[in-house]
Amino acid sequence: MLFGFLALLFVPIAAKAALFSLEERPRNFREASWASTGSLPDARAHPDARILVMSGRTGGWKGVLAVHSWIVFKRENADRWTRYDVVGWGRPLRQNGWAPDARWYGTAPTVVADLSGAQARALIPKVEAAVKDYRYAEFGDYRLWPGPNSNSFVAAVLRAVPEMKAVLPPNAIGRDFRPDLHVGWTDSGTGVEVNLWGFFGARFGWIEGVEINVLGLVVGLDLRNPALKLPAFGLLSLDLWPQQAGADTPRT
Repeated sequence: MLFGFLALLFVPIAAKAALFSLEERPRNFREASWASTGSLPDARAHPDARILVMSGRTGGWKGVLAVHSWIVFKRENADRWTRYDVVGWGRPLRQNGWAPDARWYGTAPTVVADLSGAQARALIPKVEAAVKDYRYAEFGDYRLWPGPNSNSFVAAVLRAVPEMKAVLPPNAIGRDFRPDLHVGWTDSGTGVEVNLWGFFGARFGWIEGVEINVLGLVVGLDLRNPALKLPAFGLLSLDLWPQQAGADTPRT
């Protein structure tokens, strides 16, 4: 069992590193594209309130293991999107440093959570308050591992706004950082968790699924949308019978 668990931790990393080495990727910060992907509409063409959590693979060989996460929102009838990130240079907390749907180090972002309408309208003030209250927003506060880093920031916001019912992907290293030992409810309040400062931990909940964290590497199972949680790869769907577009027959 121990050998099998270690294999779940390290075989995905080795496999991802092999695939990563074959990809054509920007060699440095300056060669990477940070341009908008055009996946979000112009704010003026989208009157509804909306909140998104997005993530994109980090640069260099860190990209084998981790993604960078950020938060985007707009109020109802607002004429622009607002984006918040935490980064590892200068003052960590940045507002609108990049386009809301920009590539991160050349990689198009994926959407982790997307809320709109009345629900987003009600939660945006809570998101803004959580951003304002983030305790690691000053020079020198950022720490790559185990945190607080960019993913620690987004996780702290999700912790403060459990109504979003969202959890960062398992390869968002730093998301499990906590300044203290935690034994109690998961961030969403739908399960239980033991967390040793982000270095080690385990949790079981409807939103978080089943997870074991060893030095920031997460192995587990997503319960809501069946998927394996593996280091480096993140989520690997177990939906073997995907619904066809336009189909109205249930899966059997």
